[in-house]
Amino acid sequence: MIFVNVEKTQDGKISSFTMKGHADFAEKGQDIVCAGASAVAFGSVNAIIALTEVEPEIEQSESGFLKCTFPTHVPEVQLLLESMIISLQTIERDYKDYIKIIL
Repeated sequence: MIFVNVEKTQDGKISSFTMKGHADFAEKGQDIVCAGASAVAFGSVNAIIALTEVEPEIEQSESGFLKCTFPTHVPEVQLLLESMIISLQTIERDYKDYIKIIL
């Protein structure tokens, strides 16, 4: 299962997210849940970098681990992260046995 843990500040701003695990929905290369979640996460991070010029702290490994930490004072970053969460929740709604979003 893919676990996405979203960390928020006391005032509700997203400070980081961690994605880890494998969906195991299908064989490697055929796993639409993994591909979808990865595309949403990496696309969102790339959009943040390209559109806001904010460089998040990124940790990742080939084992399915991604952690990104963001400054919380940039409204555009927050909007893009909220959009990412909505997209991941859409995947979770249809594939709840393979991905879990923890807010």
